Amino acid sequence: MERTLNKRSGSQCELCSATENLKVYQVLPTKKGGLDESILACSTCIDQIENPGNEDQNHWRCLNESMWSEPIPVQVVSWRMLSRLQNQELLEQMYLDEETLAWAQATGEGEDDENKVIHRDSNGVILAIGDSVVLIKDLKVKGSSMVAKQGTAVRNIRLDHENAEYIEGRVDGQTIVIITQYVKKI
Repeated sequence: MERTLNKRSGSQCELCSATENLKVYQVLPTKKGGLDESILACSTCIDQIENPGNEDQNHWRCLNESMWSEPIPVQVVSWRMLSRLQNQELLEQMYLDEETLAWAQATGEGEDDENKVIHRDSNGVILAIGDSVVLIKDLKVKGSSMVAKQGTAVRNIRLDHENAEYIEGRVDGQTIVIITQYVKKI
């Protein structure tokens, strides 16, 4: 996949055109993973994407070019960063079809802070899509005989955007809904 992304991007970060410290970055939430849900990005871009509040406004001037990129995952990340940076001028110029816009909004970027549903673990730490958590209690899974054991790590969680107490994750190959008060972020 990295070879294909290097070819697609010309061995440059698909956001800022940097040529060093390039990595495959999977744009969450994913359905199947793979090339159609990944971009090639530099470590600077990845760090600022994954750590809200660390954004360098000057670094993201590159979005006025990357927002027009052909690959959909690049458009999604560009939209999310423009939303986070509150760059309404460029957001108004950008067009995403309904499905792409839904994917871009799936992480909660672009929502007013008062409308955002914030998920917190048992210690009050904010959870985000793609985080890993550990169960702090044995949980009986409704509708099955399965018991999710205390200490089980659940990776790459998804958030319920309507209820702050629910997250989804895979345990023993099965996707289950987990109540946030029974997990701790790793």
